[in-house]
Amino acid sequence: MNTPLTEQELHNLAMNHVGKDLEKRGFEFIAVNSKLKKHPQFVCIDKHKQYYFVIVRAVLLPENPNNYDVVWMESFKKHAREKDAKVLYAGVGLANIQNKKEPVYLNQQYLMEYNGIQFLETNFN
Repeated sequence: MNTPLTEQELHNLAMNHVGKDLEKRGFEFIAVNSKLKKHPQFVCIDKHKQYYFVIVRAVLLPENPNNYDVVWMESFKKHAREKDAKVLYAGVGLANIQNKKEPVYLNQQYLMEYNGIQFLETNFN
């Protein structure tokens, strides 16, 4: 029997992928929060001790994983400025590899759209 992944499991799958990417880029993890709708998912520092708040968003394809709530993100950027942190966004699109209209199932292959980590400018316009 096929068991569809829950929203939390899809989020965790996306976080695992983004976490590996951050590791490859040399970031050091300070904190990890995998709960849905709790932001940021990762607090990292780079080799220059600059803090980064990383937002991970998992969506089901064909929804565009690179889109995010611009109004909400502005309030989050304000929070980052107050903490002297930079903001990174990582959208991950997931789909059933056999049929995109079906859910992503546990222990089955899936399709992933990931265009990398986006740096979001936190300065005022």
